Amino acid sequence: MTEFKLEGDYIPMIQLLKALNLVQTGGEAQIVVEDGEVKYNGQVDYRKRLKVKQGDIVEFRGTTIKAI
Repeated sequence: MTEFKLEGDYIPMIQLLKALNLVQTGGEAQIVVEDGEVKYNGQVDYRKRLKVKQGDIVEFRGTTIKAI
């Protein structure tokens, strides 16, 4: 599991995927979210502007991320 240290109260899902180099661009991040490739706290979530907060778990292509 990868831990991601939040700098503020939250990070948008698209920015999280980019920050961890799991996607190359914001456009690619939007596509993978829209295609249902991302799980948020165990559920597929299609919201591009989703706010990932402390304690949340994101799963994407075999990578599990915990926001701390």
